[in-house]
Amino acid sequence: MNRRYALGACAAALISTVAFPNNGVSQERSLKDQLVGTWIYVSSTGTRDDGSAVQRPSLRGAVTYTAEGRFHFMTVRSDAPKYATGDSARPSPEEAMAIASGVIAYIGTYAVDESTKTINVNIEASSFPNLVGAPNQRRIVTSVTDDELKFTNPRTPAGITLEFVFKRAK
Repeated sequence: MNRRYALGACAAALISTVAFPNNGVSQERSLKDQLVGTWIYVSSTGTRDDGSAVQRPSLRGAVTYTAEGRFHFMTVRSDAPKYATGDSARPSPEEAMAIASGVIAYIGTYAVDESTKTINVNIEASSFPNLVGAPNQRRIVTSVTDDELKFTNPRTPAGITLEFVFKRAK
């Protein structure tokens, strides 16, 4: 009788494990699931190949990742001048240069390599056209929590490594 009881208990335990896999055991969310949402720019640092720092402007911006694999990224200088004419189609050459050199925006698709914590991006449109279709565009996630995202862009077209910090939009 004890063998039959033990065998029945084992069978019940096995069926429970298969039928209810989350019974008190927390499963870690995938990196992609953790990324989905909008993240507000907090700060960034830049470093040249020789290790010297690159001064970064005062920026505002955001990055959004969708569950369907699309993203958009944008940063804008927070100290950009207003156009004297008030007409966005008619800036002075100096105003246009200040705005163009202080904005980076791009959109496209992304895929996550969970094993290397890498976001591989395919840029489809950008305020800096050289990024469109550029090979090996990747962002290495160095830290992600429910409230904070940190990633590194290991090589910009200018040869700079950028490290970004974002907070989740509320």
